[in-house]
Amino acid sequence: MATESSVWSTCDYSHNVTFFYNWVGKKISVAWTTRDFVVIGLGLTVCLIVVLANLLVMVAIFMNHRFHFPIYYLLGNMAAADLFAGIAYANLMLHTGPWTSTLSKEQWYMRGALIDISLTASVANLLAVAVERHQTIITMQLHSKMTKRRVVLLIVCIWAVSIVMGLVPSLFWNCECYLDDCSTVAPLYSRRFLVFWAVLNLLTFFVMVAVYTRIFVYVRYQTRHASHHSTEMRHKQTVFNLMKTISMVLGAFVICWMPGLVTLLLDGLLGKASHANAFEKFCLVIAECNSLVNPIIYTLRDDEMRRTFMWILCRLRRRGADQPRKLSPVEINSPLPEETLGCVQKLEDQAVRTETNDKEDSWTIPGRTLKRAGFIL
Repeated sequence: MATESSVWSTCDYSHNVTFFYNWVGKKISVAWTTRDFVVIGLGLTVCLIVVLANLLVMVAIFMNHRFHFPIYYLLGNMAAADLFAGIAYANLMLHTGPWTSTLSKEQWYMRGALIDISLTASVANLLAVAVERHQTIITMQLHSKMTKRRVVLLIVCIWAVSIVMGLVPSLFWNCECYLDDCSTVAPLYSRRFLVFWAVLNLLTFFVMVAVYTRIFVYVRYQTRHASHHSTEMRHKQTVFNLMKTISMVLGAFVICWMPGLVTLLLDGLLGKASHANAFEKFCLVIAECNSLVNPIIYTLRDDEMRRTFMWILCRLRRRGADQPRKLSPVEINSPLPEETLGCVQKLEDQAVRTETNDKEDSWTIPGRTLKRAGFIL
């Protein structure tokens, strides 16, 4: 009891942000340096692209009636999480460098909470998409039979968990009462919390690996059997396309998140000896890039999504050239408006020149044919 009392006696909530930075040896810039300008400039550029790309995805899913299915609702929610991540990271960029010393503890915690919430939501959506694809591929469906109510409940749970994870450090899991546990990357955060958060994300990664590996093994087995009823080339092409998409999904996750997760683990386990401050900001920029890669992998590989993008961009270009016109939702059951067909065709012709002949309209399993589920094949 005496030891516990002595520990709690060090708790002093009057310390400001600068105190904790000085305690862990993390220097706060008193003047703008070249490194600050590079990090902020690069970060804001990434944020702008992330916001625009994911906003385009959300608009496309909203306007195209063919996307009103569970998988696309999850993709739209992931785009919303990634868009929020872009905004949260822009807020971080505008409150870093010499501005850090002017923040109150509440502002500092809120800055970190926005990042944690958005990135946790993005990763949780990646896992939800992987599980949904597993369910549909294994049961040989194009779209999940999950009801809209369940999809909404899943989305609410994703955001609830993300908000809790973002608020945990400010509520109780910080180092204000345990100064020896302060992180060097995030000086008010507990090193144990950073280890927990990094391990949780690594476990999420391994679950994704297991899910996509099972999908690949299953489809490879089925297509190998189907190859007796079709050409060998078709069999190899189908497996290759699936493997390419899975490699892109897992590769993007590893490239974008692994540096940051390793940095957090080293900081949590070694503290000042990890020297994590030397590269932690660049790792955060790379992690943020995953919010840009997500819409590319999960949507731009879908022909219907690309066509919707082209339609939206053509209408925006015409609005800029002509008088503003009111946009109505795209009814995909009817053809695109004649005034945009020429523009869409032109953009499609340009895209075709850069594409390789690796497309498969469908992959066949004995007695059944499943049309390509967008980004999976």
